[in-house]
Formats: sequence, structure tokens, C-alpha cells
Amino acid sequence: MQTATLKKSPTQNAALKNIQQQVTDIIIQQLEAGTIPWQQPWSGSTQKLLGLPYNFTTRNYYQGMNIILLWCSSLKNNFTTDEWAGFQQWKDRGEAVRKDEKGSLIVYYTTLEKEVGDEITKIPMLKSLKVFNRCQLVSHDPDKYQEEKPKKSLVEKIAVVDEFISNTGAIVEHHDGGACYRPSCDKILMPYPEKFRDTVTCTATEGYYSSTLHELIHWSGSSHRLNRTKGMKFGDQNYAIEELVAELGAAFLTAGFGLATVEKGDHAGYIENWLKVIKENNRSIFVAAGEASKAVEYLHHFGPENTL
Repeated sequence: MQTATLKKSPTQNAALKNIQQQVTDIIIQQLEAGTIPWQQPWSGSTQKLLGLPYNFTTRNYYQGMNIILLWCSSLKNNFTTDEWAGFQQWKDRGEAVRKDEKGSLIVYYTTLEKEVGDEITKIPMLKSLKVFNRCQLVSHDPDKYQEEKPKKSLVEKIAVVDEFISNTGAIVEHHDGGACYRPSCDKILMPYPEKFRDTVTCTATEGYYSSTLHELIHWSGSSHRLNRTKGMKFGDQNYAIEELVAELGAAFLTAGFGLATVEKGDHAGYIENWLKVIKENNRSIFVAAGEASKAVEYLHHFGPENTL
């Protein structure tokens, strides 16, 4: 008996595209939130750095796209463990998923075999299912995982940079979320230093200060300072330019202090927006670079000892 591969039917193609779109939507949602789920200088709002997700019952690590999907879910839901399993798998272990908890999507390929005459046809299929994190169980004790929080920060304080930031008068507060400048309260919010980690492109120290200086550039553009025009949402032309100003400004500052900057050049969403803006207006890059330099000069004027 021979084996052949059968083309997928229109219904199967539609199902495949639907799953692919679901996966794409999850990734887009994270990118639009300004989060790179596969590369972070800090550990998100979770209490531990993201590790490789694994199935608690089989002890096998998830592979490929499922790693990214489960990282996205961990970031979105502030899950603090890397342990996952299906609803029935948890139940078989005597565990119960809390009421109203929603599962996280994972995907897998399978093959449907059909006998047609003397041939066995194999139809490749992409399927999806839902898994639940240990944090979603009735038995989960959040205090148990407090012990996994790093005891010591990897960030080494740099006096000259701390003094530079302090001289500006900017209010910098630390919290369990990401890095941002919040105009409503005129504050810079930063992850706790112990949540930063070494990456391929920069140390935890460089990641922390680069991120802080990025937000300090945003701070400089407020209406009662340099009054730069900002877009309201991801994808706006002014939003893209403001992000480019902050990226360039932070790069200028970190270069001056001899530090590496957090690499966001591989962030597909930002690249797409910056390219779109630059292609639509070839003056954009000049405007952004000029505004970045203006912001750097403005910040240096707060302290004579920090003036370039």
C-alpha cells in the first residue's frame, strides 16, 4: 500500500488560516503594547524572569511558537511560574483550575490519515488547544514564589548617571510594571533594578540606565518643557517620531556615558512604523535627530557639571 500526501480542502485551509490569525493577533497585541515578548531588559511585571515554559505533567518543554505564545500570556496575565498543563492534565493530578480562568492558546501539527483505494493519504493539519498556568489553580500560593524574586540586583549604580538624572529634577519611581513616562502625573515609572537582566546586547546595568534615559527624553518633551507633539496611539505618525526621538536621544546620552543602549532595532512593530514615517516624509529622520539633540542639550543644562 502506497502513502501519498493529500492537499488540504478549502475548509481545512480556512481552519489553518483562522489559527494562524489567532497566533498573529496575540503577537500583534504584545507588540502594540510596546512589549517584545522574546526579548526584555526587565522581567515584566512578574516576580521572576521568564524561563522556558514546560508541561508540568510530561516535564517536556514547549517548542517554537508555543514558547512565544506562553511568554505572551505570562506577560499579559502576570503569571509567575513556567508550569503549564491542560485542564484534564491538572485534574488528573488532583488540581483544579479556578472558576472563570481562561486558557492560553498553544498550537501543534498533526497528520490525518485517510485510505483512498490502495493508498494511505496523509493530510497535514494545524490544531490548537488551551493550557493553564499553575497560577490559575485553586491551590496556587503566590507567597511561595516570592522566594524566587532575585535577592540581589544585577544593576550596578553609576554615580555620574544618577547625578545627571537627579539634576534634572525628574521624578523616577519604581514599580512592578514596565518602563514609561506618565504625563498625567509627570513621573517616570521604571521596573525595580533587580528585574533587569544581562542580554546579548547589553548588561543589566546598561539596560536599566538606557531604559531610564529613554523615558527621560520623553519627560523632556512634556508640554511645560520642550513641548513636542506626540501621537496618541501606536501607529500614529507623531507617536512613531516621538519614539524615534526617545531612541536617538537615549543613544546619544548612553554614548556620552560610555554605555550600550537597549536594542529595539529588532522590534518589528517599531521598525515598520519608523519606515512608514520616513518613507512618507523624508524629513522625518532629520526632524527626529534634531529634536533628540535638542532634548539632550536641554537635559544637560540642568547641571553645569554634566554639560557636554
